[in-house]
Amino acid sequence: MRPVTVVAHRGDPYRVRENTLPSIASAIERGADAVEIDVRLTKDGVPVLLHDDTLKRLWRHDRPLAELPYEQLRELTGDGVPTLREALLTAGDHRLMLDLPGGNEDSVRRIVGTVRECGAGERVYYCAGAVAMLQVRAADPAAEIALTWTSLAPPRRVLLDAVRPHWLNYRFGLVSRELAERVHRDGLLVSAWTADTARTMRKLIKNGADSITTNRPDTLAALLRKARA
Repeated sequence: MRPVTVVAHRGDPYRVRENTLPSIASAIERGADAVEIDVRLTKDGVPVLLHDDTLKRLWRHDRPLAELPYEQLRELTGDGVPTLREALLTAGDHRLMLDLPGGNEDSVRRIVGTVRECGAGERVYYCAGAVAMLQVRAADPAAEIALTWTSLAPPRRVLLDAVRPHWLNYRFGLVSRELAERVHRDGLLVSAWTADTARTMRKLIKNGADSITTNRPDTLAALLRKARA
């Protein structure tokens, strides 16, 4: 059986608030090989974990993150939004997949720089669309990249040559056996997001996905253990 990486989506969000240190720890405890987290910058340039561009959904404050310095963010959330440095420490030897929503040249440079300063380059990889991943490649020629791709049409060769991804990262409904075989022929691995039912997980495994991102890492880990037994 082809090895399949269990990637926990924003931690363990069905049990613990997403993109928090307890959520990362819970995901690892429940069998995740890697944890996907979203990283953005505060007003004063601190990389922190937050998917949305405001605090409204998770923290009930309708305030844009980009307008908040880090210390004010801490006050508003009761120190609930961790920094990227804290997340790297919490994950230990486990891998982190850094999604960069709204990534721009400045934020990518700061995020990649933080990873480098923490000596975490070997256990971090990055995912997002082509623009952000081109910026990651410029900031770190050795970075591992999962290029998020939302079309059945393959990426153009000129883009692949520029980004040099290790993975192509697809919405789960796009991943067929034919697509996986094509990606593998090109020397790349297939990452799929976000699969939460056992039926979908089994289908992705059968179709050749190399990595599955899920909100239920314990369910996927149990399926893989059973399949290997």
